[in-house]
Amino acid sequence: MKMIVVILFGFFLTCVCADGVADVVLSCTLVEEGMGGGTSLTRTPATLILRDVPVPSDESLETLTPFVPTSIPDPDAILLEVKVSSPEIPNAHLLLHADCNEQEVMCEMSRYSPHGSQESPASTYFMVSLDVEGVEFGTSLILQTLVVEKDQSTLIQNKLGLPLSRSGTILSEVIFLVYSHMKSVSAPLRGDVILDCGFKQQEIPLAQEVAVEWRLQHRGKGWKVLEMKTRLDEAEGSAVAHAERVGSSMDASQIAGEGNVSVILTKLKVLDEGTYICTVSIGLFHAQQVIQLQVIQPPHVSLSEEKLVLNTKSSQMLSCYCANYYPLDAQMEWLSLSPADTEPTVLPDQGSLSSHRQHGDGTYSLSSHLSVASTVSPGIIITCRVSHPALQAPLSVSLVVESPEPGSYWWILGFLVVTLLFFYQVMS
Repeated sequence: MKMIVVILFGFFLTCVCADGVADVVLSCTLVEEGMGGGTSLTRTPATLILRDVPVPSDESLETLTPFVPTSIPDPDAILLEVKVSSPEIPNAHLLLHADCNEQEVMCEMSRYSPHGSQESPASTYFMVSLDVEGVEFGTSLILQTLVVEKDQSTLIQNKLGLPLSRSGTILSEVIFLVYSHMKSVSAPLRGDVILDCGFKQQEIPLAQEVAVEWRLQHRGKGWKVLEMKTRLDEAEGSAVAHAERVGSSMDASQIAGEGNVSVILTKLKVLDEGTYICTVSIGLFHAQQVIQLQVIQPPHVSLSEEKLVLNTKSSQMLSCYCANYYPLDAQMEWLSLSPADTEPTVLPDQGSLSSHRQHGDGTYSLSSHLSVASTVSPGIIITCRVSHPALQAPLSVSLVVESPEPGSYWWILGFLVVTLLFFYQVMS
């Protein structure tokens, strides 16, 4: 079976404005599987036109330049025109100025065959995935081509074999979409998190039953987290859920009422980290969104000594403990600050590091050991500083090197002298 994929690394060519809406035009690349199959691909320039994208009320329409199709349609040009007003693409206004904000727009498109359907020559379906770099915007669209009344003047697009409109475009509309307002999220170990996912369809439902499946993939393995089936007519008792991950849940009323299929995960473990795939199926159609979940746990940092008294005869060992953190990448360094300085400096001798130790809950611990020389001047502040992805800023613990106490020999000698004087006075 021949597969056609469109990848759009988009910049905006222009926009055409109407009352509160604009048409977003993206430059595209049509990628087709080569004649021999396998990994060989061919690429052809293409254009995607999103019609009726809502413009925010505070947006000036004067800044958007009208799109004007060529006066003579070109059957070699690939112009895919998509009506997106119903259903609307959530946060589609982010597409309006992505190019001005130097944000890359990426889109992948492929032919789509509805599950179990007999393909109709009157309609062709496409799956389109839109993504904007640097913002929480992601959506997967299922497009259906519109019927074009053919006559002797109707042109056929040479590569796709589809009839063109009088303006030279392939007409289509969004019939179903799945979206998410997050691409990745970090959540604390033993905390809770909501992974956002939703869907929209045309006013006339594709079907009355919707099925939602959440899966987790991590390090080459995958397993089901939660699945739910319910009816969109909100029939009482229609929701059927099966949770394989304890502490995962969805709100069936939100699915039917708002198209919200977000999943709640409670009491997160390290094993919950990975790539979550939200799949929504309605009738013969399904689409997905992917969300990255990172579990984090900041380290607890402490020193082996509460205070350090200088030993003028030998060096002493000072240890810094970095405990129960996740993920693995923690960095430790030693610094010193003398009474005459205003800023600490990194010690040239960073001591020795232990190997990472992993605990039963998946967190790690690490320790660093510093040899404090006998020649160190009293009053110096020694600091252990730890950097970790779960910390907004490095975490530091410090102590002051104190002056040595008087030797115990002189205390004993003084005690004996006082004792002898006391007995001498008594005897005399």
